[in-house]
Amino acid sequence: MPPARKRARAYDPAKTRSAVFAQLGNVREAVRGLGPEQLALPTRLGEWTVRDLIAHIGMAVTAVHRSLDLPEPAKQDAVLLDWPFATAANSSAIADFTRRLAEQQPDLDAYLADVDRSLGELLDEHPGTRLLDTSAGALSLDDYLVTRTVELVVHTDDLNAAVPGLEVPYDRQALAATTRLLADALAVKAPGGSTEVRIPPYAVVQCVEGPRHTRGTPPNVVETDPLTWIRLATGRLGWKDAIDAAKASASGERADLETLLPLMS
Repeated sequence: MPPARKRARAYDPAKTRSAVFAQLGNVREAVRGLGPEQLALPTRLGEWTVRDLIAHIGMAVTAVHRSLDLPEPAKQDAVLLDWPFATAANSSAIADFTRRLAEQQPDLDAYLADVDRSLGELLDEHPGTRLLDTSAGALSLDDYLVTRTVELVVHTDDLNAAVPGLEVPYDRQALAATTRLLADALAVKAPGGSTEVRIPPYAVVQCVEGPRHTRGTPPNVVETDPLTWIRLATGRLGWKDAIDAAKASASGERADLETLLPLMS
């Protein structure tokens, strides 16, 4: 795991909370229209079906509930940018939990409605500064909610990819927060200033060791759209495939990001 001690950019807590509820609401609306055959469809996440994926989306949100049930850590020992690099460690346990949860929740709409309601109640009870014990270490509730936007957006994209014709919309603020956090994670993994990665309209970061660019057009530039960047950063799309399909462009000898991706799984 690379050291993630770079100071994270600021996220507006009110906008983050709104984004979590908005994206969860988008998923809930889509789930209502899915029939048994669609829920049984495979996804790009190994053996998970669409039903498993939806259960996992709810589980990703209730991670807030589970963390709040634990004793509050004595002090914060992690930063937001530690989180993307800590996700792989619990993948096996998460997969088992997801399958059990899918079996226990026959009515997915009712399940997600309860997740939405209970999250609202918890956030009314706890300040954003409340520390949580997470997979990355002790983070504030406000910071942890930023990671929930990533979970929601990434898995919304998985859901759209799995069900033909489904177009679950992306809340703009959730998409922006996800794009920025994953872009900043790249800058942590490959610190430097020789390459500029542009993900309009949400993020621009400098990364990769080498001569630092100061003015004019940078010699090494990568540019892509938010969803393509998220797919690259999470391993849903390979670097060469993105370049070949013109989903991303790269110019300059230090603009090849293949060895740096994915950032999380």
